[in-house]
Amino acid sequence: MFCLRQVCLFTLRHYQARTLSSDLLLSQINSCTHEDEVFSLVGRNKARLSEKHVGIALNMLWQLQKKKPLLLRTNDYIRNHSQFLTLCILAENKVEHMEDEAIVDTLYSILRLNVEDHDSLAEALVTEAWKRLERQVLLSLPALSKFALCLYKQRRHFSPVIGKVAHIVDMKLNSIQDIRILSVLMISISDVISQSFRDRLLQKAGQLLEEKDEVHFNYAKRILQFLQNVKLRYHPLLEKCNKIFLKSASRLDIHSISLIFGLYEQLGFDNAEFRLVAKQLLSETIDDYYDPETFAKLFFTLGPMAGSRVRERLLVTAVRMAEEFSSHQVLVILKTMQKMKCRNSHLLKKMASILHKHLDSYHVLQLVKLAQYLVVLRCHNLELFAKLKMLLFGFLKSSVIPADTAAIIRVLAMLPSLQVEEIIINKAAAVLPQCRLHHLNCIATAVVKWNHYDQLHWQNSSELCVKLLQKLNDCGFQRLQKGNNLNLLLEELTHVNGEWFAEVLSEETMAMCQRLIDQITWANVLQLSFFLIKTNHRCPSLLDRIASVTVENIDKIHPFEIYFILFLFSAVNYDPPANEEFFENCIQHLISNLSCFETHHLVLLGHVLAVAGYFPPVLITRIFNVSFLSKLDAQLEVLPDTLKQRVRSRLMKLNRAVCLECPEFHIPWFHEPYCQRVFRNSNSRINPLRQHVHRMLIEILGGSHYARISVLTPYYYEIDFECILDENKKPLSYMAQNIPLDDVEGIHLRRDIKDEGRKALPPGAQRIALEFLDSKAFSKDSRHLKGEPALKKRHLEMLGYRVVQIPHFEWNSMVLSTKGEQLEYLRRHLFGVH
Repeated sequence: MFCLRQVCLFTLRHYQARTLSSDLLLSQINSCTHEDEVFSLVGRNKARLSEKHVGIALNMLWQLQKKKPLLLRTNDYIRNHSQFLTLCILAENKVEHMEDEAIVDTLYSILRLNVEDHDSLAEALVTEAWKRLERQVLLSLPALSKFALCLYKQRRHFSPVIGKVAHIVDMKLNSIQDIRILSVLMISISDVISQSFRDRLLQKAGQLLEEKDEVHFNYAKRILQFLQNVKLRYHPLLEKCNKIFLKSASRLDIHSISLIFGLYEQLGFDNAEFRLVAKQLLSETIDDYYDPETFAKLFFTLGPMAGSRVRERLLVTAVRMAEEFSSHQVLVILKTMQKMKCRNSHLLKKMASILHKHLDSYHVLQLVKLAQYLVVLRCHNLELFAKLKMLLFGFLKSSVIPADTAAIIRVLAMLPSLQVEEIIINKAAAVLPQCRLHHLNCIATAVVKWNHYDQLHWQNSSELCVKLLQKLNDCGFQRLQKGNNLNLLLEELTHVNGEWFAEVLSEETMAMCQRLIDQITWANVLQLSFFLIKTNHRCPSLLDRIASVTVENIDKIHPFEIYFILFLFSAVNYDPPANEEFFENCIQHLISNLSCFETHHLVLLGHVLAVAGYFPPVLITRIFNVSFLSKLDAQLEVLPDTLKQRVRSRLMKLNRAVCLECPEFHIPWFHEPYCQRVFRNSNSRINPLRQHVHRMLIEILGGSHYARISVLTPYYYEIDFECILDENKKPLSYMAQNIPLDDVEGIHLRRDIKDEGRKALPPGAQRIALEFLDSKAFSKDSRHLKGEPALKKRHLEMLGYRVVQIPHFEWNSMVLSTKGEQLEYLRRHLFGVH
């Protein structure tokens, strides 16, 4: 008995001594300031290391690296160290004894040290964590988010274990109150969630962002990444995230700014205020970016909005640094040059010369993008194009993915001097039954182009081409007819455009949308509006349904989406049955949420409403305000050129509409210099049709001094022809009125408005504006005038004109096939004889 007691006391003392020693070892590991200190401790204490020591040691290695600048980190040194291998083996052997949180921390640490995703320790840790989740072991929310992030970094996007994590998040969503945890979980499970679960996550994220006064910009970046993963442009969250970025502007570096710009681009979102802030930050620190990685990001971000001096500096630096760019960075530079519409021959030649060493490293879609950039930038390096063609042909032969096949064929059609081989046509024909509408459209566009330019040179090429086009048409019809889900159809139609679709499938697509009209909801009404805008269709049944759904669900639809819905109705000049209720509800919703709009968006909104005949006082007085216009000028400097020109044009048109239709606002006409500059820089010439009609007008009126061609009115409307009839409908000579005439043959088209051109007419006399309306003035397959031509007619009448509009479908009809019939037609409309 005594002996047994002695043994027990010895064991207890030995255990207590070991515990004290172990605690000391733990303290020593936690006190290390360099990785070599950690490795030294591991080497001296291998036999004494418990699972806790191993986990803490691996975590300490990452914490030490985390404190170093990115370029000074020594991950390679750590991974190749013999004691690191020892730690990994020990951890793998002890993984079943680790605590739940320690498993996750260890996995996170080794992945941050860039251990291979499928390293045996990483696999063991994931498997053990998965087993515990299956046994209903509940990780804390921070540990669960860290584990989910590890799975995401390992690209286990569709793994069953991610599904398990998503299920847990679904169950515990209401208890998550930390936006950091939620944002990590959202991006990690984004590939395995349903639409309803996605919407709950969006609602929760919006709620947490709203409740927190200060949110770190990294969490907002993750929200953007989630939206990009689920391919959803959700304005409420985008706007909240953008506000966070603006608040955090001083803490954003080039990596964060370029990532945000890239995500905005993919999501189709833009914000001029953020552009202004980014431009100022980057312009002040432009000299700090001297390595290829950061300079490529600077070029991508700052290039499209830089002024001429900064732009030139960027181009010079890009030329100097070209040899150092990686294959990805070369793509970024070329993509940005395309956005900048920059055809700097020196830089383009430099990029083309270094591309040869990178071509073999690109995957197929990168090659497609590269070819597109080079064509748009007008690269003339035939040797480079030859190698590109060879690589693209190789990918085409082995491609089994319909989207890739269609993309390759589309870009091959863009390349110069391509001799189309029969294999391309055969490959296209083989893949057609699996193609979506967008892919069919790409292939059809390519084939039509090759046939048009006679690039099919083998035997029976025309016959094969005709058969392929017929098969394309059949596949397109079959895909449409099989559709029974409007959301899926609209998703496919997002990127479809071009002549083939317009000529072959447009009518059938409209019929399908009408068959699925009961599936139009507030959630897809925007996509349907986009489609109708793009295709220029005026379908009363669809428009009526859009209007009724919008009014019924006005509070669920974001104000920016309401703008596009109103744009549709304004553009096609359509009044739904409850027209007043529809517009008034929409306008009231917009006026209550003007803060959602940027300055240039308010201008676009004002113009859309003006075309429809609405001038909300709150909006008009807000726009025509000195401080607003100053802010607009500043923001226009950073907008893309196309958008900048559109906003300036719409502001002029809105100014004109307000002056003519709402004089009670006392808004001055301040666009005279702008209009003069636009018309002075234009280079239009009078086309043969105008010359032909002008000669007929001379014949009808009795001389060249009775008619003017291409006339500018007050407020700078241009009308095709003008004449003056007295009270007896007799033509008045411009000579008698001392009004100068334009060049009859049309060499000089536009001129400044002269005071003498608007002299008072004799009593009872009237100006006649004769306008020819081509197909652009009408909706597709419709004889109904669109919004802009209707607005012009309304304004010309306010300026004192009697407006005679000659539609193309009347002028080009068989009824007017002879000159005599055309003369009689003009005479009847000019003199009002019916």
